[in-house]
Amino acid sequence: MAGGTSQELYQTRIPIYPRSVKGRFRTLKWGILALAYGVYFLLPWLRWDRAMGIPQAVAFDIESRRFYLFDLVVHAQDIFWLAGLLVIAALLLFFVTGIAGRVFCGYFCFQTLWTDVYILIERLVQGERPARIRLDKQSWNGEKIAKKLLTHLLWLLVGFWTGFTFTLYWGNAPGLFMQFFSGTAPFPAYATTLFLMLTTYVMAGLAREQVCTYMCPYARFQGAMFDRDTLIVAYDEKRGEGEAGRHKIARGFKSHDDRQIEGAGDCIDCGYCVQVCPTGIDIRNGMQYQCISCALCIDACDTIMDSLGWERGLIKYTSEVAQQGEKTRFFKAKNIGYGLAVIGSLVALIMSIVGQVPLEFSVSQIRQPLFVQMSDGRVQNTYEIKINNKSQQVIPFEVELAGLDGAELDFGQLVHLQLQPEQSLRLLARVRRLPQVQQTGPQAFQFIVRPQADTGLPELQQPAFFYISGMR
Repeated sequence: MAGGTSQELYQTRIPIYPRSVKGRFRTLKWGILALAYGVYFLLPWLRWDRAMGIPQAVAFDIESRRFYLFDLVVHAQDIFWLAGLLVIAALLLFFVTGIAGRVFCGYFCFQTLWTDVYILIERLVQGERPARIRLDKQSWNGEKIAKKLLTHLLWLLVGFWTGFTFTLYWGNAPGLFMQFFSGTAPFPAYATTLFLMLTTYVMAGLAREQVCTYMCPYARFQGAMFDRDTLIVAYDEKRGEGEAGRHKIARGFKSHDDRQIEGAGDCIDCGYCVQVCPTGIDIRNGMQYQCISCALCIDACDTIMDSLGWERGLIKYTSEVAQQGEKTRFFKAKNIGYGLAVIGSLVALIMSIVGQVPLEFSVSQIRQPLFVQMSDGRVQNTYEIKINNKSQQVIPFEVELAGLDGAELDFGQLVHLQLQPEQSLRLLARVRRLPQVQQTGPQAFQFIVRPQADTGLPELQQPAFFYISGMR
C-alpha cells in the first residue's frame, strides 16, 4: 500500500465471448480439429492382430512394460526412442516457430482444439455472442439456470470422454469399457479418467485464454525464436488508418473513394476482428504475446472487406520486413540449422527403429562366489544369461561356448531352449573346466546364442571371463 492505495496481485479475469466466423482459416481449423478428434477418439477401437500382446493398434501395456504402435513394439529398454521423439518435436517446434510463428498454438495445440469444441458447445446452447453477453448480465432465472447447467454438463461430458478415451489406450479397449461401466475396472482407470475430465473441464471451459496467456510457457519464450522474417498475424496500419485514422461507415465515408478523399483508412472500426479473437486482444494494437496466430481475425476482416467489395489483406499473415516493403527470407541460417537438425534426428530415429535387433541377450557373472572348486578338480563359474525376444515369432535357440576348450556348459534340467513371442528368459549357466597349466589369469571366451536356421536370425555373441582357483 502506498499513498492510501492498494494494488491487486492478480488481474481480474475479463470474460471473453468469441463470436463465430467463417472463412478459409476457420475451415482449416475445423478440418484439423476433425482429424485430431477422429484419431484420438477412434484409435483405441482399431483392432490389430498380434501373436502376443493387446490386440489393439495403439496400446500401452504397463504390466508387460511395452508400447504397441501398429507393428512396432517398443520395450522398456527402447526408452531412448521416446527421448529422440521429444528432441524431434522440440526442434520441429523451433523450426516452425522461426518461420511461421505460433501456428502450432493456433491450429494443433490440445488446448486450442478442446477450447474450440467447448466454445462451440457454449454457442449452440446459449446462442451467439450478443445472446451470451445478455445471458450473463441477466438475473438468475429458469432460462439462465437451464442454459448454464446444460452447458457445463456437456462440458463435463466432453471432459469425461476425453479422460476415458485416454484410459482406453492403457488396456484392451472393449474389455476395459465393459469393466469400467460395470465397476470392476482397476482403480487407476477411474482416477485417471476423473483427473483428465476435471483438468479438461477447467482448462478448456473455465480458464480458456488464461491457459494460453499465463500458464503456457511458450507464450513467454516464443520471442526468443522470432525474428524480423517470422510470419505473424498483423494489421496493415498504413492502409487501415490512412491519414485521418479509421472511421466507421457513415455519410461521406461509405465508398472507398470518399474515404480516400477524407483521408480515412480502410478499417471501418467494426470490431469484428476483436470479437472473434479467442484471447480477446485487438490485433490493430500491434503484435502481442497473447496472439496464438489462429488467423480468425483475418477471416473476420476478409469477410467485411468482401461485403464492401474492397481488397482483402487488411489483416494478414506477413512479416516485419514485408511490412517495411522488403522481401521475407525464410531460408536463413537459423531456420536451415533447425531443419537439418530435425531431418538428422528423424533419420537417426528411423534407422534405430528399422535396425533394431529382434533378439537381445546379455551375460553377467555371478561373483558370489567367483568360482567353485569341484571334487573332481574342475573349476565352476556361474553366469546369468538374459535373453529377450522382441519379435512376434517363436525362436528356438542353442547356447554354446567359444574360445574355452574343454569346458562344459550346464543349464540344469533345461533341455529345449526356446522363446515365445515377446518373452524374456533368464538362464543360470554353469561353466566347468579343468584348470589349464598355461593359464595365468582370467581367460576370455564367448557365449554364443544361435537361433535355428528357419528363424532367419543371425547368431549373437557376448564376451565373458573364466576365473580359476587362486586367481582374482
